[in-house]
Amino acid sequence: MAIGSAKRRTAGWALLLAALLYVLPAGTARAATEIAWWHAMSGELGRRLEQLAADFNASQNEFRVVPIYKGNYTETVTAAIFAFRSSSQPAIVQVNEIATATMMAAKGAVYPVFELMRDQKAPFSPSDYLPAITGYYTDLDGNMLSFPFNASTPILYYNKTAFRAAGLDPEKPPRTWPEVGAVAKRLLDAGSRCGFTTSWPSWINIENFSAYHNLPLATQSNGLGGLDAVLLFNNPTVVRHVAQLAEWQTTKLYDYSGRGTAAEPRFQDGECGIFIGSSATQADIIARSKFDVGYGRLPYWPDVAGAPQNTIIGGATLWVLRGRPEAEYKGVARFFTFLSQPKVQAAWHQQTGYLPITKAAYELTRAQGFYASHPGTAISIEQITSKPPTENSRGLRLGSFVLIRVAIDEEMEQAFTGKKSAQAAMDSAVERGNKLLRQFEQTRP
Repeated sequence: MAIGSAKRRTAGWALLLAALLYVLPAGTARAATEIAWWHAMSGELGRRLEQLAADFNASQNEFRVVPIYKGNYTETVTAAIFAFRSSSQPAIVQVNEIATATMMAAKGAVYPVFELMRDQKAPFSPSDYLPAITGYYTDLDGNMLSFPFNASTPILYYNKTAFRAAGLDPEKPPRTWPEVGAVAKRLLDAGSRCGFTTSWPSWINIENFSAYHNLPLATQSNGLGGLDAVLLFNNPTVVRHVAQLAEWQTTKLYDYSGRGTAAEPRFQDGECGIFIGSSATQADIIARSKFDVGYGRLPYWPDVAGAPQNTIIGGATLWVLRGRPEAEYKGVARFFTFLSQPKVQAAWHQQTGYLPITKAAYELTRAQGFYASHPGTAISIEQITSKPPTENSRGLRLGSFVLIRVAIDEEMEQAFTGKKSAQAAMDSAVERGNKLLRQFEQTRP
């Protein structure tokens, strides 16, 4: 009996130990590998981003992506740079498109996406992604250096309710800049506080304006062909456009709202009847506006030969930083594969207004009838794909362009306040920008 009791006690302990070993690893030894994702999205877009991470985490139990908001794009990339110096960098950081040249110069800090996916043997075919987007993030050999995530392009939004009150057709947005001026006057006469406003002054009124009118922003294919590019946007067409905005500013047909996204609330609150901004503003506009919203293409000057051409993208991409454990890179590759799924990309596109990064996501969205049931939502993708891109409309890759954009914004403000002529302002912006380009060229390793 003693022997039998001892056997039963031994068997009991074995069962208990087995049970503990079965339960404990889920929270300890087998805990999911955490992957830090530093990002720059707040508001409705930030919530959508967090949901993407949550969906990926729920799809498997080996990895856990942890999104961490670090401020605007400049603050986010600056935080990542400082973190890298102290070996506390995240595996993934969201970087805006105009900082691509800067990230390409930081070769020791960056783990190129094409290398990551190859090393992890993860499915990855650059041809699956839209060329208008991937062109920004590939090297001269066509290798993708970062993962396209949130790509947008500027479109025109308008207040259909205000249009009706002004006796305007709510289904006909203005197509050209002269039409924008005429419609803005009707809106003002009907009681609107401002006719139209724009966000991101340089991105919309200089960078995309140039591409849409097939004008060079800089030599060397806007910098895509080499670091020795020289800025060229102080040309007669751009100068005329800035001068017209400055003239409209005096009567509030156009009302400058500031840099970045400062103009967005003025449209959402019904103050301005027309707003030109990122296609990705759609999510916030729909969530916050209390009126019917209409959509139109970016306006153009009809007397410029070849216009309209195609717009270029803004937004950001996901860069992978070196110096993290190998297990994290396996998870990053898995996460990028998840983000590339047509159903994931189609939902992101439909919910936010960002462009679908893959051809399959665009085709799925169309097959689902989304564009037919949501008139105007295809405008962004139509704008960037309506014509084959030219050397002037492929995009741009210019060193220190974050600082160059600040210089452009400052000089445009000088024109809008009447302190400088449009020509003097653009000449000064080009001069200041070229100095920054030369400094970047000389300091690059």
